[in-house]
Amino acid sequence: MDAAPTPSRRAVLRGGLLLGTSAAVLAGDIAQVAAKDAGPAPVVPAGYPPVYWSPASRSNYTVSNRPTTYPVEFVVVHVTQETYADTIRIFQDPSSQVSAHYVVRSADGYIGQCVREKDIGWHAGNWTYNTRSIGIEHEGWVDKPEYFTDAMYQASAALTAAVCDRYGIPKDRNHIIGHNEVPGATHTDPGPYWDWNRYLGLVNGG
Repeated sequence: MDAAPTPSRRAVLRGGLLLGTSAAVLAGDIAQVAAKDAGPAPVVPAGYPPVYWSPASRSNYTVSNRPTTYPVEFVVVHVTQETYADTIRIFQDPSSQVSAHYVVRSADGYIGQCVREKDIGWHAGNWTYNTRSIGIEHEGWVDKPEYFTDAMYQASAALTAAVCDRYGIPKDRNHIIGHNEVPGATHTDPGPYWDWNRYLGLVNGG
């Protein structure tokens, strides 16, 4: 695809495409298809925290060759409005038309990689920003600060710092932004309880 997908990303996540009893069966089949389509796990660059390959469906992102085809200039911070497991399942559903590069679990900071960094995740709702950014989802809800745990902040900040180092992205609020700050955004995440001062401090080694 050469254009940004049109469905609302947050509507897809909140819509629960894979919730319910029948979804549990479907999710297993989708995961197998996604893994087959996505190929072997990418090599994790030096300096990155541990990440685990949880591939999105090939139907939910654009294959590219960044940073040759597009420069990587931003990290976009998201909150899932879903559980970690359901977010992964949604990214693996070929009909959902949504994905992010990474998803960070609340309880322990476990990081799933769903899209290779060279490829374009469909997460920002703005095609230009999709092409120029890495999208990081965080398990939780914008109105439930208890999901923003120490483990999540630490793991996500280590990941963002590594991404910034890899692509020469300044570690500041002009380049590490919330989904709500993407031009044309209709979403509010990461929301008022996301502690930007703490996060940027951790990203910068604080």
